[in-house]
Amino acid sequence: MPAPLAITLGDPAGIGPEIIAKYFAQAAATDAMQDSVVFGDPAHLQRALDVLGMTDWRLQLLKPSTGLQAANEPRTIAVADPAQWPGLAAQGAPPSRATLVPVGQISARAGWLAAQAVVAATQAALRGEVSAVVTAPLHKEALAAAGVDYPGHTELLQAQAAQFQGVPVQDMPVRMMLANDELRTVLVSIHVALREALDLVTTERVLQTIRITHESLAKLLGRAPRIAVAGLNPHAGEGGLFGREDLDQIAPAVAAALSQGLVVSGPHAPDTVFMRARAGDFDVVVAMYHDQGLIPVKYLGLDQGVNVTLGLPLVRTSPDHGTAFDLAGTGRADAASLLAALRMARRLLPTAKMP
Repeated sequence: MPAPLAITLGDPAGIGPEIIAKYFAQAAATDAMQDSVVFGDPAHLQRALDVLGMTDWRLQLLKPSTGLQAANEPRTIAVADPAQWPGLAAQGAPPSRATLVPVGQISARAGWLAAQAVVAATQAALRGEVSAVVTAPLHKEALAAAGVDYPGHTELLQAQAAQFQGVPVQDMPVRMMLANDELRTVLVSIHVALREALDLVTTERVLQTIRITHESLAKLLGRAPRIAVAGLNPHAGEGGLFGREDLDQIAPAVAAALSQGLVVSGPHAPDTVFMRARAGDFDVVVAMYHDQGLIPVKYLGLDQGVNVTLGLPLVRTSPDHGTAFDLAGTGRADAASLLAALRMARRLLPTAKMP
């Protein structure tokens, strides 16, 4: 039997538990639910079942002695509680225990529980015990409150993978890709201040991003992707009139990638390149910083957006939205983006048939 997919619970004060429960309810009529295991605190997943009125569902608590396997009974969700897994590399200090964290509120305990689920699922993936990791949303302020040293999923996953392989973090470069049915974008920098992001627009880093994008999307598409590289400044610098970064840093990276046989062009004017990619001129846009790349994708809608971490020795996807504290506990959260993330994870598996 193939290894199951791991779904992390996310911040238990947010909508993660509820959209996971909705996924299982919607997948109950298919075989899809039989390939998934939830990593996280069972009590918070049970609360989500109660909120949604899924009273005829039960949780199957997995133990290290039995291993990780999806539930094979109807209306049953297999749950791996990180607190029961030995040898887990803790992130931050465990806050004082409470039965349940309040919904819709930032707390150190919620951040710690979310981080533990990610670490446990990642370590299981690195050991080959799960086939992919799909992460429900966590809250960056809650992570910081818990003493977790990483600002988000991407950096935490990167650190775990580097530690597992015994290499420095800088030797395992990763990138964030946000994708939906209309547009894909990969970021040169992720969760850093805008002033710092500008300093990260270097020839070396842009070229590295192009290479990671090429290698990852070639596996997904079954061919060399057509990569457009966005400029940094208005009109891609207008020949140096609006800054020289496009001429001095980005253009040399594009030239180097072309010399290596990659299908790449740019730098393109950033105010039109995403529209051109959506129209079909390109398969993906390499964006210079977080908001430049994510605003166009998120504007098209959060319900089908998927976050994919490129460059890891494992498959990781995530919904395109956050914890939505305002919806937590209401049962009104939409599970569409989580479903899209699960579909993308299955497509990225080595055994998947590419379109």
